[in-house]
Amino acid sequence: MIFDNHNRPISYLRLAVTDRCNLRCFYCMPEEGIKYLPKHQLLTYEEMERLVRVLAKLGVSKVRLTGGEPFVRNGLMEFLEQLASIDGIQEWNITTNGILTAPHIPELVRLGVGSVNLSIDTLDRERFRLITRRDELPAVRQTLDALLAHQVPVKLNAVVMEGKNIEDIPLLSELTRESPIEVRFIEEMPFNGGGSHYPVLTWTHQRILSELKSLYPDIQKIPDPANSTSYSYQIPGYKGTIGIIAAFTRSFCGSCNRIRLTAQGTLKTCLYDSGVLDVRALLRSGADDADLTAAFLKAFAHRPKNGFEAEQQRSPVTESMSTIGG
Repeated sequence: MIFDNHNRPISYLRLAVTDRCNLRCFYCMPEEGIKYLPKHQLLTYEEMERLVRVLAKLGVSKVRLTGGEPFVRNGLMEFLEQLASIDGIQEWNITTNGILTAPHIPELVRLGVGSVNLSIDTLDRERFRLITRRDELPAVRQTLDALLAHQVPVKLNAVVMEGKNIEDIPLLSELTRESPIEVRFIEEMPFNGGGSHYPVLTWTHQRILSELKSLYPDIQKIPDPANSTSYSYQIPGYKGTIGIIAAFTRSFCGSCNRIRLTAQGTLKTCLYDSGVLDVRALLRSGADDADLTAAFLKAFAHRPKNGFEAEQQRSPVTESMSTIGG
């Protein structure tokens, strides 16, 4: 196990396999999309595998594949076969928008996927089209049904947005009545390629909780998993749970065990930093595993205390969430 300069363990890697996405969610990127990186500027699967092996030797035991949308990159399933075999990786998961996922679910199960995070901000087809700028809700619902049918642990991620999907808070919450899923309501973050949409964030985690309590007065706080970013709740008698993620308020930084590698090979030790290490350059300059290990340890020894400190050390946030790994 390794620890950062604030004595927080680092055991969880979020690995972006692509910056490309087949949706254009307004809170994630501009309507015209972003300028995608040419393939040679992305980490290859072989480079990703090597980096995961190095990090596993340092104590990283959990990996989550993100994007962009992971399933738009060719060869993903073959990479997952290799990832699942790496010594020290005890759990691997994937975050997806669900559009291309359904046909791969049996293979994900065979390879031992730990859980799937499914991004779905609304259950209304027209609201989905307005938020994502694509009419793909039926495909996402098909993926959700298939995940539940194969008994894959599922977390539904919904970004709460003023004037966009507030009506979906009760609709999404009701999914936990009969299904053992976790619906997670997330504060919107300023990673849409152009800064925050609102002068002041109105739907904070406190307001989301207040809304849930007004809908379900008997909702109960339940224990949060170790290093969780989510505050967990359950409605009595319901099979699933509800989480609230204070992604913008950043009240969970004190127990953060996560690092990120972007698709182009930039190490981020905090979601809000601008990148602290060009790992791709190290790899392609001939660095051996000892060099990579030393570079990682140096970066971990200078990790910001929280997301606010990380944000203060950089220029204003203007990138798209698609480029930084979700």
